[in-house]
Amino acid sequence: MTTALPERTPTGLLIGGDWLQTATHLNVVNPATLGTLAEIGDASPQEGLQAVAAAHEAFQTWSLSSARSRAEILRKAFDIMTAEIEDCARLIALENGKAWRDAMGEAVYAAEFFRWFSEVAAHVQGDFRYGPNGDKTIITDYRPMGVAYLITPWNFPAAMATRKLAPALAAGCTTVLKPAAETPLTALWVADVLERAGAPAGVVNVITTSKSGPVSEAILADSRVATLSFTGSTYVGKLLLEQTARRVLPSSMELGGNAPFLVLEGADVDKAVEGAMVAKMRNGGAACTAANRFYVHASIADDFALKFEAALRGLKIGPGIDQSNDLGAMVSVKERDKILELVQAAEAEGTAASAVSDVPADGAFIAPYIIRGVQHGSTLTRNEIFGPVAPIVTFEDQAEAIRMANDTEYGLISYVFAKDAGEGIKVARQMESGMVAINRGIASDPAASFGGMKESGLGREGGFDGIHEFLETQYFAVDL
Repeated sequence: MTTALPERTPTGLLIGGDWLQTATHLNVVNPATLGTLAEIGDASPQEGLQAVAAAHEAFQTWSLSSARSRAEILRKAFDIMTAEIEDCARLIALENGKAWRDAMGEAVYAAEFFRWFSEVAAHVQGDFRYGPNGDKTIITDYRPMGVAYLITPWNFPAAMATRKLAPALAAGCTTVLKPAAETPLTALWVADVLERAGAPAGVVNVITTSKSGPVSEAILADSRVATLSFTGSTYVGKLLLEQTARRVLPSSMELGGNAPFLVLEGADVDKAVEGAMVAKMRNGGAACTAANRFYVHASIADDFALKFEAALRGLKIGPGIDQSNDLGAMVSVKERDKILELVQAAEAEGTAASAVSDVPADGAFIAPYIIRGVQHGSTLTRNEIFGPVAPIVTFEDQAEAIRMANDTEYGLISYVFAKDAGEGIKVARQMESGMVAINRGIASDPAASFGGMKESGLGREGGFDGIHEFLETQYFAVDL
């Protein structure tokens, strides 16, 4: 597998249909080798506002285009992306570090948002009915909000971009996308795909920057910006909400998680381990949906831990671009070290932390860890680990397990493994999370509403709900 970047890999800012260079540059690093992959544009607040101006101008015509025409552009983007799916996966593996299998899985998942929202674009339903008093006709319609500012994280550089771009464009909004500085190349590639699919100049703008705070503050203060969609940490999300509150700016927030993974008495241990390998190890554990805390019934806890550890030992660790590897690097040495600090804190609390394998000497690699003897309320159950570390808490009483699972300020997703679907659904209804996976290790789907409760976010992405984050509701009272 080649480690070269795909031939079509833009490195400039995309503003108003032009790829622009900047006075200063930002290095993109391959976390598996710590070498530089590319130099890209480093936008200033001024260039951020230029992108807003281009998006605002394009909105005047794009918002009036037919839903069918927008749908056809999105469908063509899906076709292009699917035809070049290995280029997308290569970029993801190189700049993010994740294993090739995960990179390919993300690329396919990312493309599906273009297909799904190409189908949803022409099926937004309004309402037409008589008022209860018979004095008027009630018509409810939807209109695109305007310029959408989209901020995406480093862990899913393709999927987070398409999950926001696709519904925004389907709704008739224009966009300014700011990808994470660690993984900008994939987002720039996705924007190039949309241009080739026929998105008019200014409809999609991309700014890459090392000055996220000042750039975002300038953009959010601009009256031409109509909505914000952010995926990232709860901490940063709260800071952005403070800024959007000044303008009462509609905001969609997909924030942090602390997902519990419950293995109930009588559950199939082998199936639970299979699910745990997906829920914990997908993307190397660097996902807001990753299983963060394992609550396992005492009667099967030893069996589960031994089989889970054996499965983890079978993973081959190395550069993600090598298709023979199962676990790649973390996105940076900084992120790797944050995970190791959590493991060290857990050991200081008296837990038994064991790394299940060795890692390459160079690069931002970390071995998977099984942590036994964990107490609920300790460091690992209170913090989002964002890496391949599995803390196991045992329980005797199911009600207590549910209480511990819900004992967090987060509420994105929960995993429940039960002896049958009926018991799983009964417990799932008691989970304080926006999503629950029952007897399976993954729930995400472009056709399903993605989002959380409590401090895990506001609004929903994907499904039929996703497009409504970019639509304004308008009601007409009519005498007919």
